[in-house]
Amino acid sequence: MLIAPSRDPAALPRLGISLLALLLLWPGLHLSELDIPGLLTGENARIMGSFLAGFWPLAYDSEFLSIVGKATLETLAIATAGMTLAWVIAFPAALLATRSLSISALHRQGRPSWLGQTIRNTVRIVLVILRSIPEIVWALLFVRAVGLGPTAGVLAIAITYGGMLGKVYAEIFESVPADATRALLLGGSSRLQAFAYGLLPAASGEMISYTIYRWECAIRASVVMGFVGAGGLGQQVDLSLRMFAGGEVASLMLTFLILVMLADLISRLLREP
Repeated sequence: MLIAPSRDPAALPRLGISLLALLLLWPGLHLSELDIPGLLTGENARIMGSFLAGFWPLAYDSEFLSIVGKATLETLAIATAGMTLAWVIAFPAALLATRSLSISALHRQGRPSWLGQTIRNTVRIVLVILRSIPEIVWALLFVRAVGLGPTAGVLAIAITYGGMLGKVYAEIFESVPADATRALLLGGSSRLQAFAYGLLPAASGEMISYTIYRWECAIRASVVMGFVGAGGLGQQVDLSLRMFAGGEVASLMLTFLILVMLADLISRLLREP
């Protein structure tokens, strides 16, 4: 007969981790100068109230709605075109970065060749460089290079998200069972055939799910990049803020909320079998 332990053996480690987290959090809050009560008391509360009151009523005249519609389509175009270019970068890079299709992977104890290992490491380093720089920084650089407009946003999303997709695709290829791929390679199939019939069917579900998620993120990122001149809803929000047009800002934020909700709905429908 087994007797349950009188106390959780992991209680002390959890308590220690919790205390360590609190010790690290306290100086972080102090350095960040976070003062939530200060925002809601005294003069600050009056300023915040008048600021929020400026967002009402919403702007809905026909000329402004026409501008919002164009900016919304521009935002969707930036995100979709950027993700398309990102996929063009990520897919071949992921194939080069994964070991599942290498000759050494035919045998479980096979040692990778120096050339194949060098290529994989080089591609992985390139992917790290691409995704380590935030898309807002790439957008600033491309605005200087190609000028204001959607092109800068498309290129920024393509580079950053190309690195992200390539890394995750490679990890997905490495994580799926490689027995079918190994059997096809041993049977004389080419690497492309082994990938198409052995590896891709098992990995496609996760790839589609992550790609759709990143498309949602690209929509949000395209709005943020609009503040640096990359077009779309973000640029229009920046212009309205500069003119102190709170009603226009509120309408634009509501449009962005609806856009994200629609993107979430589309992604949910595409994920369903």
